[in-house]
Amino acid sequence: MKRILIADHSEIANRMFCTGLSKCGFLVTAVANVRDLLHQCSIGHYDLLLMDLYLDKTNQLEQILYLKKLCPGLFILVMSDEPDVSSAVQAMKNGADDFIEKPCELNLLTGKIQELLNSEAGWKEKRSREEEDGGWNSERPVERIEEVVAKVRDYQTTVLITGESGTGKTMLAKKIHFTSIRKGLPFVHVNCSAIPPNLFESELFGYEKGAFTGALRMKPGKFEAAGAGTIFLDEIGLIPIHLQSKLLNVLQERCFERVGGNESIVMEARVIAATNANLEQCVEAGTFRRDLYYRLNVIQLEMPPLRYRREDLHSLTEQFIQRFCQNFGKPVPKISASFWQAVENYGWPGNIRELENAIESAVVLCGDSLDARCLPLRVTCMPLGSNKVSPVQVSDNESKPVPHHLKQYLKQQEDAMILEALSKFNGRKEKAAQYLGISDRTLRYKISNMEGKNPQDR
Repeated sequence: MKRILIADHSEIANRMFCTGLSKCGFLVTAVANVRDLLHQCSIGHYDLLLMDLYLDKTNQLEQILYLKKLCPGLFILVMSDEPDVSSAVQAMKNGADDFIEKPCELNLLTGKIQELLNSEAGWKEKRSREEEDGGWNSERPVERIEEVVAKVRDYQTTVLITGESGTGKTMLAKKIHFTSIRKGLPFVHVNCSAIPPNLFESELFGYEKGAFTGALRMKPGKFEAAGAGTIFLDEIGLIPIHLQSKLLNVLQERCFERVGGNESIVMEARVIAATNANLEQCVEAGTFRRDLYYRLNVIQLEMPPLRYRREDLHSLTEQFIQRFCQNFGKPVPKISASFWQAVENYGWPGNIRELENAIESAVVLCGDSLDARCLPLRVTCMPLGSNKVSPVQVSDNESKPVPHHLKQYLKQQEDAMILEALSKFNGRKEKAAQYLGISDRTLRYKISNMEGKNPQDR
């Protein structure tokens, strides 16, 4: 998904652009002044900037020159509600890629954006400028993330990590903490999806003795436990809407009170949040506060899915093989061509977490060599993201995998989904059933029919 930065002084215009372009499949961030524009361009990667020529009510023609030096691979589309030929010509001379008059229809705007992003010549120029400047390489997004982490890890600035489930958001949060000056201080991981709504406030902020029935002693909350370290709010999009205002207030004032208490406690922790949901869509749907989203989204790091990181697939797989062989006390096996072919053909919708689990299973099942038959059935039967539906092909000197039946494949896929849901909600079956869209009774029946698997042991 292409990332677009909107820079317009009008909040209404920003909201309109964000809503319209998000529906067209773009990841959109909006700023309303030059300071925030330069901040976003310095810490984030964007494919295209849609900029009001009169941002901050002053002509930004000279700013275009600076932005081209700061982000040489960035497409810049300038817009103005006071257009004139000289401004358009000068904007293009200063490095803008196109000029559009405001107000403009969404279809026209989207067409111009797609034209720029899909232009073969434009992409070649973009890549050329990036390489000449030594900047971000679009083939290795993880390297860009590491560059930003190195810049921000020692600051108290809030970080929002986004990305699909299993892309390594928790690992990134830990990397930020354990490579920073806070590495000797607590790292408190809060799984927001696993806390019942009625316990959320007391879990985060603690409570005083007698605050409610059963509060027999004072208990500090997660923010207090983090001290001057890091508090990691995982699945931040699942915080109940009625508690989001209190969290916003804590982030703004950097202090809080325990439930039932009057003492103001200073928050010293650095906040890192993560979500696999599109918070901008949640804001539009009314399930997430807009002001809280802007407060969290100071520095955004987007973890790319594994299907966009094919160059990392081999190294990650080898790391997992080495780790699990060491954990299980097994010698590192010989890896066959069929194994690598299966790994490369599969789409890995569960990302790094799915790859890790698949390699663990393969290492346990393998003998002297790792081949395609050691991998889970879903990997070798029907590679996702491709049109192939036949089992993985192997060379003549390797034994061919036994053909798999569709019913068996679907059963394994269903079991994997159930196990993932139970893990996501810490074994709470009612939550897992709701997440899967089935009844509690159906879920319990399916768990009882799992082949040799006890979800509660996982």
